[in-house]
Amino acid sequence: MAAMFYGVDVTDMNIRQINALFRKHDESHLWPVCGRFNATERAIRHLRKIMRCNGETGGFEYAYMLDEEIGFIVNGEN
Repeated sequence: MAAMFYGVDVTDMNIRQINALFRKHDESHLWPVCGRFNATERAIRHLRKIMRCNGETGGFEYAYMLDEEIGFIVNGEN
């Protein structure tokens, strides 16, 4: 089963490729959170910290975590 984000199958992508895909389609600069930061960049940095402790993942798992983290930041869910 293909894991699709932005119309692209991310199943076999590595972390750098997924980050590049999300940055390419990022529109958070149009609506900065509280006028202070880019949600996609903050989510990527946060996941890097988490993965240092828990080990790296890639493909669909990482893309899903990144998408969820962006949603948490944008929607203020903690």
